[in-house]
Amino acid sequence: MQAYRQEQASMGSTTITHHVVGQGGKYIAHLEGETAQGTLEWEPGGERGGKEIRVATHTIVPNEIGNRGVAAELVERFVADAREQDFLIDPRCSYVDAKFKRNAEWSDLRA
Repeated sequence: MQAYRQEQASMGSTTITHHVVGQGGKYIAHLEGETAQGTLEWEPGGERGGKEIRVATHTIVPNEIGNRGVAAELVERFVADAREQDFLIDPRCSYVDAKFKRNAEWSDLRA
């Protein structure tokens, strides 16, 4: 499990952890002082050009912690890991796909 902490101005902090689930994984966002958690799930998607492909399948943020940028933080962590670990992302989740469309600098990570 890898932990990543991101400070949020005047909203406490968010800790994002990555957990292996079967052949895939799940990023979980824990907000300071909250019990609800946001998640981004991925599953294996094969390989292209010698690089692993991870398929983003679901991003879920409960209403209790909505409108705080949690989903965006989860995607940014996923993208940061893709850069660091040299894998590609297949954004089948509609939210992740929308974020990829708005961030042209991520195009090299799109499977």
